[in-house]
Amino acid sequence: MQYAPDVATPEPAPEARSLRGRSAAHVAERIRERILSGELPPGERLSERSLTEGLGVTRTPLREAFKILETEGLLAIVPNRGAQVVELSPADVDMAMELLAGLESVAAELACARGTDEQFAEVARLHARMVACQRAGDLVGYFRVNQDIHQNIVDCADNPALSRVYRTESARVRLYRFAGNRVSARWSRAVMEHEQILLALQQRQGPLLRELLRAHHLNGWRVTRRVLENELQPDL
Repeated sequence: MQYAPDVATPEPAPEARSLRGRSAAHVAERIRERILSGELPPGERLSERSLTEGLGVTRTPLREAFKILETEGLLAIVPNRGAQVVELSPADVDMAMELLAGLESVAAELACARGTDEQFAEVARLHARMVACQRAGDLVGYFRVNQDIHQNIVDCADNPALSRVYRTESARVRLYRFAGNRVSARWSRAVMEHEQILLALQQRQGPLLRELLRAHHLNGWRVTRRVLENELQPDL
């Protein structure tokens, strides 16, 4: 079967037209945003036709974007069935959280030794934004800034490989980690834990920061796992 050349297709809307000619990385970013926002939920099968029309791109960069997102763990490409959003079990997320906790433990002392005052000031600025979101009841905003704080702390370690692995694995389980923040008691407690984390970072107390981050992960995941078990496996 032959397909009509791209120049013969209807002109896309302005927003879609802005993506034409861009790299697969740009297309991957747009799809990644939809996955992380929940617009494309876990288990959703992606329609190439719908995405090419909606994003104003051809199939080649779209399929390259699928491969990028597959390496990040966000998509699964099934032969003869196409791509679908990865659906994780609580056990899958459990293993990912163990990895993230380990990566932050490695980053903690390095961050305190290598991080600059400017980087620490950025973490403090993000912390203030996170607290403002919490007080305003902006759960989505709070969660986004919270994730930025953790990534920035890891970045302070000045180890690109560590930052890259952490960013990829964190993105893969972001939707699932969000669930725990819907428990109000955990939300308030997490802010208090972040106060301690920020202080340890500013005082460059590496061993203390390591233990605080590990405890923070364990406390958060304990709550989140209960939520996920109820939502994903209601018969447990």
